[in-house]
Amino acid sequence: MRHGVARFVTGFLALPVALYLFYVVWPFAQAAGYSLTDWGGYSDSQRFVGLDNYVRLFSDELIRKAFWHNVFFLVTVPLFTIALALFLAFLLNVGGREDRAGIRGVFGSAIYKVIFFFPQVLSLVVIAVMWQQIYRTDGQGLINGLLIKIGLVDADNPIAFTADPEPFLGVPAVLWWLLFIAVWSGAGFYMVLFSAAMQSIPKDIYEAAILDGAGRFHTFFKVTLPLLRDSISVAWVYLGFIALDMYALVFVMTPSQGGPNHASEIFASVIQFNAFQKGQFGYACAIAVALAIFTILLAALQLRITRRERIEF
Repeated sequence: MRHGVARFVTGFLALPVALYLFYVVWPFAQAAGYSLTDWGGYSDSQRFVGLDNYVRLFSDELIRKAFWHNVFFLVTVPLFTIALALFLAFLLNVGGREDRAGIRGVFGSAIYKVIFFFPQVLSLVVIAVMWQQIYRTDGQGLINGLLIKIGLVDADNPIAFTADPEPFLGVPAVLWWLLFIAVWSGAGFYMVLFSAAMQSIPKDIYEAAILDGAGRFHTFFKVTLPLLRDSISVAWVYLGFIALDMYALVFVMTPSQGGPNHASEIFASVIQFNAFQKGQFGYACAIAVALAIFTILLAALQLRITRRERIEF
Protein backbone atom coordinates (compact mmCIF):
# COMPACT_ATOMS: atom_id res chain seq x y z
CA MET A 1 0.00 0.00 0.00
CA ARG A 2 2.84 2.38 0.82
CA HIS A 3 4.43 1.88 -2.60
CA GLY A 4 1.12 2.51 -4.35
CA VAL A 5 0.18 5.73 -2.55
CA ALA A 6 1.06 8.01 -5.47
CA ARG A 7 -0.96 5.91 -7.92
CA PHE A 8 -3.88 5.72 -5.45
CA VAL A 9 -3.97 9.51 -4.85
CA THR A 10 -3.55 10.25 -8.55
CA GLY A 11 -6.49 8.04 -9.40
CA PHE A 12 -8.77 9.97 -7.06
CA LEU A 13 -7.53 13.42 -8.07
CA ALA A 14 -7.42 12.91 -11.84
CA LEU A 15 -11.12 13.58 -12.52
CA PRO A 16 -11.54 16.60 -10.13
CA VAL A 17 -8.36 18.21 -11.45
CA ALA A 18 -9.47 17.62 -15.04
CA LEU A 19 -12.86 19.21 -14.35
CA TYR A 20 -11.22 22.16 -12.59
CA LEU A 21 -8.84 22.73 -15.51
CA PHE A 22 -11.67 22.54 -18.05
CA TYR A 23 -14.29 24.64 -16.25
CA VAL A 24 -12.08 27.13 -14.36
CA VAL A 25 -8.55 27.39 -15.74
CA TRP A 26 -9.46 27.08 -19.42
CA PRO A 27 -12.07 29.92 -19.37
CA PHE A 28 -9.48 32.15 -17.67
CA ALA A 29 -6.98 31.29 -20.39
CA GLN A 30 -9.59 32.00 -23.07
CA ALA A 31 -10.37 35.40 -21.52
CA ALA A 32 -6.67 36.25 -21.51
CA GLY A 33 -6.46 35.27 -25.17
CA TYR A 34 -9.53 37.27 -26.17
CA SER A 35 -8.13 40.31 -24.35
CA LEU A 36 -5.44 40.50 -27.03
CA THR A 37 -8.02 40.77 -29.83
CA ASP A 38 -10.80 43.11 -30.95
CA TRP A 39 -13.42 40.33 -30.77
CA GLY A 40 -16.97 41.66 -30.76
CA GLY A 41 -18.47 38.62 -29.07
CA TYR A 42 -21.17 37.87 -31.65
CA SER A 43 -19.08 36.68 -34.60
CA ASP A 44 -16.14 34.44 -35.40
CA SER A 45 -14.05 37.28 -36.77
CA GLN A 46 -11.37 38.69 -34.51
CA ARG A 47 -8.15 40.56 -35.11
CA PHE A 48 -5.05 40.35 -32.96
CA VAL A 49 -4.31 43.78 -31.44
CA GLY A 50 -1.65 42.86 -28.90
CA LEU A 51 -1.62 45.02 -25.80
CA ASP A 52 -3.75 47.81 -27.29
CA ASN A 53 -6.71 46.95 -25.05
CA TYR A 54 -4.52 47.19 -21.95
CA VAL A 55 -3.03 50.50 -23.07
CA ARG A 56 -6.56 51.79 -23.61
CA LEU A 57 -7.38 51.08 -19.94
CA PHE A 58 -5.12 53.91 -18.76
CA SER A 59 -6.88 56.54 -20.89
CA ASP A 60 -10.47 55.40 -20.29
CA GLU A 61 -12.27 57.92 -18.09
CA LEU A 62 -14.97 55.40 -17.18
CA ILE A 63 -12.31 52.94 -15.97
CA ARG A 64 -10.79 55.69 -13.85
CA LYS A 65 -14.14 56.38 -12.20
CA ALA A 66 -14.80 52.69 -11.62
CA PHE A 67 -11.32 52.26 -10.13
CA TRP A 68 -11.84 54.93 -7.47
CA HIS A 69 -15.33 53.62 -6.69
CA ASN A 70 -13.87 50.13 -6.19
CA VAL A 71 -11.12 51.61 -4.02
CA PHE A 72 -13.82 53.25 -1.92
CA PHE A 73 -15.53 49.90 -1.39
CA LEU A 74 -12.19 48.15 -0.93
CA VAL A 75 -11.40 50.38 2.05
CA THR A 76 -14.83 50.86 3.60
CA VAL A 77 -16.54 47.46 3.19
CA PRO A 78 -13.88 45.44 5.09
CA LEU A 79 -13.32 48.23 7.62
CA PHE A 80 -16.94 48.76 8.65
CA THR A 81 -17.98 45.11 8.32
CA ILE A 82 -15.10 43.80 10.44
CA ALA A 83 -15.51 46.57 13.02
CA LEU A 84 -19.23 45.87 13.42
CA ALA A 85 -18.75 42.09 13.42
CA LEU A 86 -16.01 42.31 16.07
CA PHE A 87 -18.16 44.54 18.26
CA LEU A 88 -21.14 42.18 18.03
CA ALA A 89 -19.02 39.06 18.55
CA PHE A 90 -17.39 40.56 21.63
CA LEU A 91 -20.76 41.49 23.13
CA LEU A 92 -22.29 38.10 22.40
CA ASN A 93 -19.36 36.13 23.84
CA VAL A 94 -17.73 38.11 26.65
CA GLY A 95 -19.76 41.30 26.84
CA GLY A 96 -22.07 40.23 29.67
CA ARG A 97 -21.69 40.22 33.42
CA GLU A 98 -19.28 37.99 35.22
CA ASP A 99 -20.75 35.34 37.54
CA ARG A 100 -19.61 32.17 39.22
CA ALA A 101 -19.53 30.36 35.89
CA GLY A 102 -17.14 32.95 34.48
CA ILE A 103 -17.55 35.61 31.82
CA ARG A 104 -20.63 35.29 29.65
CA GLY A 105 -22.11 37.08 26.68
CA VAL A 106 -25.04 39.48 26.91
CA PHE A 107 -28.44 38.08 27.82
CA GLY A 108 -30.13 36.41 24.86
CA SER A 109 -26.91 36.16 22.85
CA ALA A 110 -28.03 32.92 21.15
CA ILE A 111 -31.14 34.65 19.76
CA TYR A 112 -29.12 37.67 18.63
CA LYS A 113 -26.73 35.42 16.72
CA VAL A 114 -29.61 33.97 14.71
CA ILE A 115 -31.05 37.42 14.00
CA PHE A 116 -27.74 38.93 12.91
CA PHE A 117 -26.89 35.92 10.76
CA PHE A 118 -30.27 35.85 9.01
CA PRO A 119 -29.26 38.08 6.01
CA GLN A 120 -26.72 35.41 5.06
CA VAL A 121 -29.46 32.93 4.19
CA LEU A 122 -30.86 35.36 1.60
CA SER A 123 -29.54 35.71 -1.92
CA LEU A 124 -27.73 38.97 -2.57
CA VAL A 125 -30.17 39.70 -5.39
CA VAL A 126 -33.10 39.25 -2.98
CA ILE A 127 -31.41 41.62 -0.55
CA ALA A 128 -30.89 44.16 -3.34
CA VAL A 129 -34.54 43.98 -4.42
CA MET A 130 -35.70 44.31 -0.80
CA TRP A 131 -33.59 47.40 -0.18
CA GLN A 132 -34.60 48.82 -3.53
CA GLN A 133 -38.18 48.84 -2.27
CA ILE A 134 -37.07 50.38 1.03
CA TYR A 135 -35.26 53.15 -0.87
CA ARG A 136 -38.12 53.84 -3.31
CA THR A 137 -38.53 57.54 -4.05
CA ASP A 138 -42.21 57.62 -5.09
CA GLY A 139 -43.47 57.82 -1.52
CA GLN A 140 -44.09 54.06 -1.37
CA GLY A 141 -40.68 53.16 0.01
CA LEU A 142 -40.35 52.31 3.70
CA ILE A 143 -38.00 55.17 4.59
CA ASN A 144 -39.77 57.86 2.58
CA GLY A 145 -43.16 56.57 3.69
CA LEU A 146 -42.13 56.84 7.33
CA LEU A 147 -40.68 60.32 6.87
CA ILE A 148 -43.85 61.46 5.08
CA LYS A 149 -46.06 60.05 7.86
CA ILE A 150 -44.23 61.98 10.57
CA GLY A 151 -44.14 65.13 8.45
CA LEU A 152 -40.40 65.47 7.91
CA VAL A 153 -40.60 65.07 4.13
CA ASP A 154 -43.11 66.45 1.63
CA ALA A 155 -44.98 63.72 -0.25
CA ASP A 156 -44.40 65.62 -3.53
CA ASN A 157 -40.64 65.88 -2.90
CA PRO A 158 -39.37 62.63 -1.34
CA ILE A 159 -35.73 61.90 -0.67
CA ALA A 160 -34.00 60.35 -3.70
CA PHE A 161 -31.48 57.81 -2.48
CA THR A 162 -30.16 56.52 -5.79
CA ALA A 163 -31.20 59.26 -8.19
CA ASP A 164 -29.11 62.00 -6.59
CA PRO A 165 -25.44 61.85 -7.59
CA GLU A 166 -24.46 64.77 -5.36
CA PRO A 167 -21.17 63.95 -3.59
CA PHE A 168 -20.82 63.56 0.14
CA LEU A 169 -17.24 63.87 1.42
CA GLY A 170 -16.05 63.67 -2.19
CA VAL A 171 -17.82 60.36 -2.91
CA PRO A 172 -21.20 60.11 -4.67
CA ALA A 173 -23.93 59.62 -2.09
CA VAL A 174 -25.27 56.52 -3.85
CA LEU A 175 -22.07 54.65 -2.90
CA TRP A 176 -22.73 55.24 0.80
CA TRP A 177 -26.19 53.66 0.51
CA LEU A 178 -24.70 50.65 -1.30
CA LEU A 179 -22.02 50.44 1.40
CA PHE A 180 -24.67 50.37 4.12
CA ILE A 181 -26.40 47.40 2.45
CA ALA A 182 -23.12 45.52 1.96
CA VAL A 183 -22.20 45.93 5.63
CA TRP A 184 -25.71 45.03 6.82
CA SER A 185 -25.77 41.84 4.75
CA GLY A 186 -22.23 40.68 5.58
CA ALA A 187 -21.66 41.57 9.22
CA GLY A 188 -23.63 38.57 10.53
CA PHE A 189 -21.43 35.99 8.84
CA TYR A 190 -18.20 37.51 10.13
CA MET A 191 -19.75 37.90 13.58
CA VAL A 192 -20.20 34.11 13.62
CA LEU A 193 -16.64 33.66 12.34
CA PHE A 194 -15.18 35.87 15.06
CA SER A 195 -17.45 34.31 17.68
CA ALA A 196 -16.04 30.88 16.87
CA ALA A 197 -12.51 32.28 17.13
CA MET A 198 -13.29 33.96 20.47
CA GLN A 199 -14.70 30.74 21.89
CA SER A 200 -11.32 29.10 21.27
CA ILE A 201 -9.67 31.68 23.52
CA PRO A 202 -9.51 30.33 27.10
CA LYS A 203 -11.80 32.28 29.40
CA ASP A 204 -8.98 32.19 31.96
CA ILE A 205 -7.19 34.85 29.94
CA TYR A 206 -10.15 37.22 30.20
CA GLU A 207 -10.59 36.49 33.88
CA ALA A 208 -6.90 37.11 34.53
CA ALA A 209 -7.07 40.42 32.66
CA ILE A 210 -10.10 41.52 34.69
CA LEU A 211 -8.38 40.52 37.95
CA ASP A 212 -5.44 42.69 36.93
CA GLY A 213 -7.82 45.65 36.62
CA ALA A 214 -8.35 45.70 32.85
CA GLY A 215 -11.71 47.03 31.74
CA ARG A 216 -13.78 45.89 28.78
CA PHE A 217 -12.11 48.41 26.50
CA HIS A 218 -8.57 47.35 27.34
CA THR A 219 -9.53 43.66 27.31
CA PHE A 220 -10.86 43.99 23.79
CA PHE A 221 -7.84 45.80 22.37
CA LYS A 222 -5.11 44.11 24.42
CA VAL A 223 -6.41 40.52 24.54
CA THR A 224 -9.12 39.85 21.95
CA LEU A 225 -7.78 41.70 18.90
CA PRO A 226 -4.22 40.27 19.03
CA LEU A 227 -5.55 36.73 19.38
CA LEU A 228 -7.99 37.20 16.48
CA ARG A 229 -5.42 38.59 14.08
CA ASP A 230 -5.39 35.53 11.81
CA SER A 231 -9.20 35.45 11.54
CA ILE A 232 -9.34 39.18 10.85
CA SER A 233 -6.70 38.83 8.13
CA VAL A 234 -8.68 36.11 6.36
CA ALA A 235 -11.91 38.10 6.72
CA TRP A 236 -10.24 41.18 5.23
CA VAL A 237 -9.13 39.20 2.16
CA TYR A 238 -12.61 37.72 1.62
CA LEU A 239 -14.26 41.11 2.05
CA GLY A 240 -11.74 42.59 -0.35
CA PHE A 241 -12.95 40.14 -3.01
CA ILE A 242 -16.54 41.17 -2.28
CA ALA A 243 -15.64 44.87 -2.45
CA LEU A 244 -14.07 44.38 -5.87
CA ASP A 245 -17.30 42.78 -7.09
CA MET A 246 -20.46 44.52 -5.78
CA TYR A 247 -22.07 43.80 -9.16
CA ALA A 248 -25.42 42.50 -7.92
CA LEU A 249 -26.12 45.57 -5.78
CA VAL A 250 -25.10 48.01 -8.49
CA PHE A 251 -26.98 46.16 -11.25
CA VAL A 252 -30.26 45.83 -9.33
CA MET A 253 -30.39 49.06 -7.35
CA THR A 254 -28.85 51.82 -9.47
CA PRO A 255 -30.39 53.45 -12.55
CA SER A 256 -28.80 52.31 -15.82
CA GLN A 257 -26.69 49.76 -13.89
CA GLY A 258 -24.00 52.16 -12.74
CA GLY A 259 -25.83 55.47 -12.74
CA PRO A 260 -26.86 58.06 -12.26
CA ASN A 261 -24.35 59.60 -14.65
CA HIS A 262 -21.86 56.77 -13.89
CA ALA A 263 -21.83 57.78 -10.22
CA SER A 264 -21.81 54.14 -9.10
CA GLU A 265 -19.76 52.51 -11.85
CA ILE A 266 -17.48 49.69 -10.75
CA PHE A 267 -15.22 47.35 -12.68
CA ALA A 268 -17.89 44.66 -12.98
CA SER A 269 -20.49 47.07 -14.38
CA VAL A 270 -17.95 48.51 -16.84
CA ILE A 271 -17.14 44.98 -18.03
CA GLN A 272 -20.85 44.28 -18.56
CA PHE A 273 -21.36 47.63 -20.31
CA ASN A 274 -18.49 47.15 -22.76
CA ALA A 275 -19.24 43.51 -23.48
CA PHE A 276 -23.02 43.37 -23.82
CA GLN A 277 -23.99 46.95 -24.69
CA LYS A 278 -21.04 48.11 -26.79
CA GLY A 279 -20.09 44.69 -28.20
CA GLN A 280 -16.42 45.05 -27.25
CA PHE A 281 -15.77 41.65 -25.69
CA GLY A 282 -12.03 41.85 -26.30
CA TYR A 283 -11.75 45.09 -24.33
CA ALA A 284 -14.06 43.73 -21.61
CA CYS A 285 -11.82 40.66 -21.27
CA ALA A 286 -8.81 42.95 -20.87
CA ILE A 287 -10.58 44.76 -18.02
CA ALA A 288 -11.45 41.43 -16.40
CA VAL A 289 -7.88 40.13 -16.68
CA ALA A 290 -6.50 43.37 -15.21
CA LEU A 291 -9.01 43.11 -12.34
CA ALA A 292 -8.04 39.47 -11.69
CA ILE A 293 -4.33 40.33 -11.56
CA PHE A 294 -5.02 43.27 -9.25
CA THR A 295 -7.12 41.06 -6.95
CA ILE A 296 -4.46 38.32 -6.72
CA LEU A 297 -1.68 40.82 -6.00
CA LEU A 298 -3.80 42.57 -3.39
CA ALA A 299 -4.62 39.29 -1.61
CA ALA A 300 -0.97 38.20 -1.65
CA LEU A 301 0.11 41.57 -0.25
CA GLN A 302 -2.52 41.45 2.49
CA LEU A 303 -1.56 37.94 3.58
CA ARG A 304 2.13 38.87 3.47
CA ILE A 305 1.66 41.95 5.65
CA THR A 306 -0.45 40.17 8.26
CA ARG A 307 1.56 36.94 8.37
CA ARG A 308 3.07 36.03 11.72
CA GLU A 309 3.92 33.04 13.84
CA ARG A 310 0.94 31.15 15.24
CA ILE A 311 0.16 31.63 18.91
CA GLU A 312 -0.37 28.40 20.84
CA PHE A 313 -2.46 28.29 24.01
